[in-house]
Amino acid sequence: MEGGEPQELKEVATPGQKSIEEVSKFLGIEPRQLVKTLIYETEKGLVAVLIRGDREINEVKLANHLDVQHLNLASEDKVREATKAPVGFAGPVGLSGLRMVADETVRNMTNFATGANKDDAHYTGVNWGRDADLSEFVDLLLVSGGDPCPRCDGKLELFRGIEVGHIFKLGTKYSEKLGCNFTDEDGQERPMIMGCYGLGIGRTVAAAIEQNHDADGIIWPRPLAPFEVLLAALNPDDGEVRRVAEQIYGQLLEKGIEVLYDDRDERPGVKFKDADLVGFPVRVVVGAKSLADGKVEVSLRRDRQKQLVPVVEAVPRVMELLGE
Repeated sequence: MEGGEPQELKEVATPGQKSIEEVSKFLGIEPRQLVKTLIYETEKGLVAVLIRGDREINEVKLANHLDVQHLNLASEDKVREATKAPVGFAGPVGLSGLRMVADETVRNMTNFATGANKDDAHYTGVNWGRDADLSEFVDLLLVSGGDPCPRCDGKLELFRGIEVGHIFKLGTKYSEKLGCNFTDEDGQERPMIMGCYGLGIGRTVAAAIEQNHDADGIIWPRPLAPFEVLLAALNPDDGEVRRVAEQIYGQLLEKGIEVLYDDRDERPGVKFKDADLVGFPVRVVVGAKSLADGKVEVSLRRDRQKQLVPVVEAVPRVMELLGE
C-alpha cells in the first residue's frame, strides 16, 4: 500500500475501528501507512491537522504556526458537524470548509489509508493531488527516541525531566522607568531589554523526590536531605540502649554530621515505617537485642541492606556510607 504506482482509491468498511492500532490491524498495514486527521478548535475556528499514523503532534509547534492562544481537540459534536463522521473517521478526501495543515511526514506519502469522513469507513490507496489537495506542510512533529539529531549524525534519546526554574523576558518595562539605557550604533539612547531567571525551591525538592523514591517513601540524595542520618533508639527506656545511642549521636555531631535522633516512645515498627517514609540517607538502629552482642544496625535507605557492626565501628561505617 505504500510507494510504487498509484493504486485505486477504495472505500473499506471498518466497523468500530477507530484507533490507529485497530485500523492498521484491520487493514493489514503498518501504522506508518496511515494518515490520521485530528480536528482542533481554536479562537480562529476549527482546523484539520494531519500527521503520519505512528507519530504525534507537538501542540506547541501547532499553536505557534496557527498563531493562536486557544488550542484544544474539538468535541465529538463539532467533529461530526465538520466531517460528517464521529471521532476516528476523519480524513482529507472530500473534506471541505476547514483549513488543513499537515506535518512534513505526510508530504511524500503515497497509497496511504485515512478516514473516509463516514461512519465506520476508511479509504485505502489515497494519493495527494489526485484524491486530496493539500499545500500547507509544516514541521509539527513531536520528537521521540530514535529520531535523527538535527545537529549531528546521532539519534535523540528521551529522558524524563521536570521544570525547576523559569526565565522571563521583561522587555523594557522596568529599564524605561529606571533610565537604564544604552547608546546604539547611531548614537541614539535606547532602553535595555531586561530578563530574569529564578529557581524554585519547592520545585527542586519535588524534582528530587520524583527521581528518588520507592513504594515506601522518599530516598533523599545527601545534598538535599534535611538530615543525613537517622539514629533510632529502640526501647529508649533501656539504660544501655540510651547510653550507646547518645554516645553515637554525640560522635556524629562532632564530625559535623546532621543527625535526627528518634527516641520516641513508639513501637519499633512505627519508627521503621516513619524512617522509610521520610527517607534519610543512612539509618542507625540501636536496640537491646543487637547490643547484647555488642553491635548496632547500620543501613542505607537506598538499598536497606542491614549491617550489624560493633558499636566502636558504627560511626566509621556511617562515614563510609556517606562517602566521607
